[in-house]
Amino acid sequence: QVQLVESGGGLVQAGDSLRLSCAASGRTISRDDMGWFRQAPGKEREFVGGISWNGNRTYYAGSVKGRFTISRDNAKNTVYLQMNSLKPEDTAVYYCAAGSLIVDQSKAELYNFWGQGTQVTVSS
Repeated sequence: QVQLVESGGGLVQAGDSLRLSCAASGRTISRDDMGWFRQAPGKEREFVGGISWNGNRTYYAGSVKGRFTISRDNAKNTVYLQMNSLKPEDTAVYYCAAGSLIVDQSKAELYNFWGQGTQVTVSS
């Protein structure tokens, strides 16, 4: 089992930046593909981005491409989501997720472990 804990959320203004962290415990996530998802009030959970287990491949939703960057530090058992040029429509609870050999990282159902989420609020 792996436990995931997100941190770094908060209230910011449009145009600001935030870096979210997803710290894993219980076992190493060095062989897990990792994803970030978000859920805004009244909306379904949506894919934000993903990173392969070795960090060689990253994937992003079109709405965040060019603004968000995912990275990982396997030595620290942590994955990051750098969010720049934030917009009010980025307001949501952000979740990280872990899974093995995920063929389509945009599919939430393919991940086995989830964090509890961290709130990001972007004011206009």
